Amino acid sequence: MKPNELSKTEYSSFNATYINALEDVNLVEGLEKGLDQMISFISSISVEKLNYRYAENKWTIKDIFLHLIDAERIFAYRALRIGRGDKTPLAGFEENDYVPNAMANSRTVESLIEEFRFVRNATLCLFNNFSDEQLAYVGTSSNNTISVRAIGFIISGHQNHHIRIIKERYL
Repeated sequence: MKPNELSKTEYSSFNATYINALEDVNLVEGLEKGLDQMISFISSISVEKLNYRYAENKWTIKDIFLHLIDAERIFAYRALRIGRGDKTPLAGFEENDYVPNAMANSRTVESLIEEFRFVRNATLCLFNNFSDEQLAYVGTSSNNTISVRAIGFIISGHQNHHIRIIKERYL
């Protein structure tokens, strides 16, 4: 399945930003490509730039990277719950509350890359083992309808969205 094959009823208008940030790639392939792409991209940035803020109270690149890791964990958890048939509405999360408590800037880039690699591989394992039927399951998250497969595409699109922001505002 490719992102343009999703029905608009499978995700919210908010998440359309992430879906629209994707190339014409299948779900698992996008997650696999994103793993290497993100590691290569982050590894190419100087240590000084990784800790740079383009304005007061803005996140550093390390903050953004750890935000991607945290968000992916949350998205994968949502996919797991919905993919297992759990109909319980799932709460949203406030990303701005997570960043100060994550303390990304006190970590090495190597530790962040290692964590990203582990999280993405866990996400890949999860999505590789959903059946086509489970991928089409729909649940509620952040008061919006969402499918398991849309969540997978959102993970990839969210990463692309933040890479674009880093390139435009930080580099």
